[in-house]
Amino acid sequence: MKLVSFSVTNYRSITAAHRITLSSVTVLIGKNNEGKSNVLKALDTAMALLLRHSGPGARMISPFPSELPYVWQRDFPLRLQARTTATQTSMKLEFSLNDVELSEFAGEIGSNLNGFLPLEIKIGKQQEPQFRVVKSGKGTKALTQKSAKIAKFIASRIHFNYIPAVRTEKDTIDLISKLVAQELKRLEADPTYLSALNTIAELQRPILDQLAGQVQSALQTFLPNIASVRIDMPDALRRTAFRRDVTVTIDDGTATSLEHKGDGVKSLAALALLRSQNARPGASILAIEEPESHLHPAAIHQVAEIIRAIGVNSQVIITTHNPLFVDRQNIEANIIVTDGGANPAKTVAAIRNLLGIRASDNLTNANFALVVEGEEDAVALRALLPTMSSRIAKALRNNLLVLEPIGGAGNLSYKLSLLKTSLCATHTLLDNDSSGVLAYEKALADGLTNPAACTFVRCQGMQQSEFEDCVNIETYASEVKAEFGVNLIAQNMRGRSKWSNRIQTVFENQGKQWNPAVLMQVKALVGKAVAADPASALHEHKRGSVDALVTALDALLPA
Repeated sequence: MKLVSFSVTNYRSITAAHRITLSSVTVLIGKNNEGKSNVLKALDTAMALLLRHSGPGARMISPFPSELPYVWQRDFPLRLQARTTATQTSMKLEFSLNDVELSEFAGEIGSNLNGFLPLEIKIGKQQEPQFRVVKSGKGTKALTQKSAKIAKFIASRIHFNYIPAVRTEKDTIDLISKLVAQELKRLEADPTYLSALNTIAELQRPILDQLAGQVQSALQTFLPNIASVRIDMPDALRRTAFRRDVTVTIDDGTATSLEHKGDGVKSLAALALLRSQNARPGASILAIEEPESHLHPAAIHQVAEIIRAIGVNSQVIITTHNPLFVDRQNIEANIIVTDGGANPAKTVAAIRNLLGIRASDNLTNANFALVVEGEEDAVALRALLPTMSSRIAKALRNNLLVLEPIGGAGNLSYKLSLLKTSLCATHTLLDNDSSGVLAYEKALADGLTNPAACTFVRCQGMQQSEFEDCVNIETYASEVKAEFGVNLIAQNMRGRSKWSNRIQTVFENQGKQWNPAVLMQVKALVGKAVAADPASALHEHKRGSVDALVTALDALLPA
């Protein structure tokens, strides 16, 4: 089961947020006080009302209104409370069901669905929510009359957790307690566990009876007609008690209760536990306000990775002001909340503008960046890649994809950090040599890249290799001859060492100077030669890494 969309009307600052489509990770962005948190809180309220409706005799009654999931005076927009009509908050949840769930729905509810279950919850001053299935055609009225059974069907297959922006140790402990309770509840189907509970009940019975006798004796002094008093602990409460209260101790050199740790540790503890949960059937949904709160910048990278990992098996909905959490590949998964509404982002430029990001001219319209080591690599690949993929050609032509040289592998982490801040999804092409591997390992440790986002230039039979190893010598031999008087064809350029070492040997054997400046000049000649004849530039047996790069970019770019 998945929650495919959510709508809310007239909830706090949100007047009309229609059909917010939810992805595996949905990011709500907007300026302060525009209503991001209220959209998330509305979803939390809808889930709470759904859970209450699924219980026996559930009514919105509490001596403490603040404990209720919805209070009209608090949650209906203040500026609209003088109305005499349209004074209800509306929340719509649309679920998709798989084939197994559709069959179970038909068996438990007695009705068939077409794969989707849209449910509307309306609630106003009277505090009693109204539930109805929003479907056209026959059977709609009958489904609405079964709303309590439908709510129970959904509630038994949904796991919803909400983490507010202000996170105290109580919030974290409450969340952990809830997760522990969800996991321990599985034991209640274990015969050994049930037998143990029965034993505990039998041990408690004499003590409860003794206390009941004391209460009866005391009461009969004033009320002689009292015949008996009995004290019970219902089985349901006994089970709940055994799976609710926990303490968390963290030993990071000194064993300390979680409540005495810093706010950042509390946040990470809750998220780490959510990540470690096994995927369970049904809809697993995690809503987090500002996951970056209280965290050091380095930890924010870790949290972004945790959220993406959770999103593999669950749905995650977050609010944020931090560009690291923005989905750079699926732009419409970023929802812009403004003026009382919520709509998918259309362009990365709109997101940058909203977050106050000033991108360079080269990145103004770019969503994706291919990071390469040198400008000469960028020159060659700008001409080469469009001949190998129409999708890449279109992205380069529209400036959706840009090539970003870093001037040496040592600058990789710095460049990736800037690109992430500028909301660009990145892929990196690195030479397979010591400097390339070292730069990759540092960026990996910094949370700036991952194995899928990096391609190394590897040539079969060579321990180290670089981009020029993939290029036919004939492509640039005449340019080198004209510029430096070095005959590459006459001299054997074969060997297992990387290109720059082999060509250095050739230059020195022909009595030419060799230094870093000459190396850069020769690399520039190679880049220009490839750009002049990209169709035949690649070596037939050494082009595998470039082909792999094209495959990776095709997967990264939109169709």
